[in-house]
Amino acid sequence: MLWRSDSLSATETCRLAPTGTGHTLSGTVLLPFDGRPAEVRYLILVDELWHTRATGVSVRTDGRPRHLSLGSDGAGNWHVNESSAPMLAGCSDVDLGVSPATNTLPIRRLASAAGDVVAVRAAWVKFPELTVEVLEQTYERLDRNRWQYRAGNFSAELTVDSAGLILRYGDDLWTALAHSDPVALA
Repeated sequence: MLWRSDSLSATETCRLAPTGTGHTLSGTVLLPFDGRPAEVRYLILVDELWHTRATGVSVRTDGRPRHLSLGSDGAGNWHVNESSAPMLAGCSDVDLGVSPATNTLPIRRLASAAGDVVAVRAAWVKFPELTVEVLEQTYERLDRNRWQYRAGNFSAELTVDSAGLILRYGDDLWTALAHSDPVALA
């Protein structure tokens, strides 16, 4: 997937791939932080039920890389940089604040019918700080390929492909410029 965000002056490449025990979501986001060029790289491992199990994020600005790692046992218990993170208890997903890619995780997991609204608790990674906090979200399925996403006062319609990857995020937040044919992901 290749995305562009005019409002963030950003581009992102992303790859979703099956593994023997789930899937990986990996990518690179290029954008400015405080007027300086920045590169965000991520690798997310999810289990067969699309729950986040491990996440690695690195941010490079001015040649100085910073790293963050998160992990979950799949039952809602988390650690951040190898330390227990009880404040994230009950989170099912990681949400990277600079990427539309992580919306794919709950979309793939939720088997809701059109009109259903499902609450999701996510470990939200904020950028450029690389801090983590809980973000309460809802996903309302509008039809086969459209969802209404809400978090706090923020709301955006998401249009997805058959693999659950974002084609359009809101009116102008993220737009797919190019993508490979989606593969059937169990």
